[in-house]
Amino acid sequence: MAKARNAVRIGAHVPTSGGMATRSIEYALTIKAEAIQVFASSPRTWATSAPNPKMDDLFREKTTEHDIEAYVHASFLINLGSPTKSTYENSLSATAYSLKRGREIGAKGVVVHTGSAVDESNIDNAWKQIHEGVMPILNNLKDDDPWLLLEPTAGQGQSLVKKLDDLTKYFEALEWHPKIGVCLDTCHVFAAGHDIKKPGGMKETMDLLVKVVGLERIQLIHANDSMDICGNLKDRHQNIGKGEIGSEPFIELLSHPAVANAPLILETPGAEPEHGSEVILLKKMRDGK
Repeated sequence: MAKARNAVRIGAHVPTSGGMATRSIEYALTIKAEAIQVFASSPRTWATSAPNPKMDDLFREKTTEHDIEAYVHASFLINLGSPTKSTYENSLSATAYSLKRGREIGAKGVVVHTGSAVDESNIDNAWKQIHEGVMPILNNLKDDDPWLLLEPTAGQGQSLVKKLDDLTKYFEALEWHPKIGVCLDTCHVFAAGHDIKKPGGMKETMDLLVKVVGLERIQLIHANDSMDICGNLKDRHQNIGKGEIGSEPFIELLSHPAVANAPLILETPGAEPEHGSEVILLKKMRDGK
């Protein structure tokens, strides 16, 4: 799969039903993805999958053969700031498991939502327990293990990261560990109130992110349009150019230096036909066509 060395990689979240080494790779090749994201286990339960080293090896071989970068999205249930003991403990286990699976399949990063304190009175404790629980996991990572990529959510309720500035608190809680990075979701950041739709708004938002965490920590972008207006706090993804954000901001995004090492991964509605068209669209934007 030909790709210029300095070009931003474009791809999508791909299904794993039928096997990562088969279905996921076939999907990636069909849509001509240069990067993919997979679930390492069911995203809506705490259950984990039985290991299959042979298929993991085959997946790594195929991603290498086709020059595809892989990323893992951890369970949606993870909330490291939860005041509920069982949720917190399961979240730590699921985070560690996802990083382990990421290492086993050769993923560059593992995405975890930044979560919520749930109750306003729990905010201080949330930061404390994130520090106490996640630091041992991070300190066990080796240099060639995946990054843990924090994904800010849409800013609802007692979200720990309501706006990008709040990432500073997360990084401080995790002692600016060298294995912590950011996955920016364009729908989430728009929903949270960063107006990436206005002319220059995407650049302004990416400049802020660079200021807050540094260029090298921006490791992945979830490229999603939004069904809802800016600041509506609703996480409803739409296909590129068919929502409230529109197409132009993505051209602005692809020209920003912050995405040089951050592939764009689609998490938009549809399957191969829709994602294939969107990959083509984003590549044209990237290549100035």
